[in-house]
Amino acid sequence: MPAFSAKDVQRLRQLTGVGMLDAKRGLEENDGDMDRAVKWLREQGLASQAKSADREASEGAVAIGRSGSVASIVQLRSETDFVAKSAEFVDLVTSLADLVAAKGEAAIDDRSEELARLKITLKENISVGKVVRIEAPAGGAVDSYLHLQAGRGVNAVVVAVSGGTVELAHDIAAHIAFARPSYISREDVPEAEVAAERETVETIARNEGKPEAALSKIVEGRLGGWYKERVLLDQPFVKDEKQSIAKLLGAAKVTEFAQVIVGD
Repeated sequence: MPAFSAKDVQRLRQLTGVGMLDAKRGLEENDGDMDRAVKWLREQGLASQAKSADREASEGAVAIGRSGSVASIVQLRSETDFVAKSAEFVDLVTSLADLVAAKGEAAIDDRSEELARLKITLKENISVGKVVRIEAPAGGAVDSYLHLQAGRGVNAVVVAVSGGTVELAHDIAAHIAFARPSYISREDVPEAEVAAERETVETIARNEGKPEAALSKIVEGRLGGWYKERVLLDQPFVKDEKQSIAKLLGAAKVTEFAQVIVGD
């Protein structure tokens, strides 16, 4: 009997976008191991890029709070978008974000009774999700970006910069909202993650029959594209793709950022 089920085949198809037979073969070649199967399909050129398997569909809203040189993000989860768009729900997540900015993350516990009452009023399971609080560095600035949808926040970003202005921090936050980097610089990417990707793209290049002499250059080129998807400083600025975020910053530095998206 195979070491995987029909559901495993379906999940692998969702992760990679390959057909049923290729997904089945990927699992067969890798003894039912999902991660190895994803990597194998990429190496064979059958899956160009693995999709995230860990994103769980959920509803809710995010809000940004401000207090002096501090900005915060609070995520409030719900079961349906109907509840997430209600005035009571939006008002609560907004007030929670302001509270966190002013008093700290632990202050959110002060509103536990209100949260419990809202669960009863709206007849739905409501819970606090991610909570973030970022303070501007000395001589620096902090700012944010909030993307609204149907009256509620769905994509919130806070950025702190040193040696830069509030306007610069805002431009970077707006960029992050759409580009969705995971790291500030290449140095922040775990070495194991880089090594695994390097091995994968090298295997892909060999399977494509690329000449050995050109292999190193091809691998570095593909890694560069991989970095652009993940590393803020490597990304072209969304408002002017002729310059990178690193060039936009100049002597300024992004010291910290956070992004919270409804559904992630």
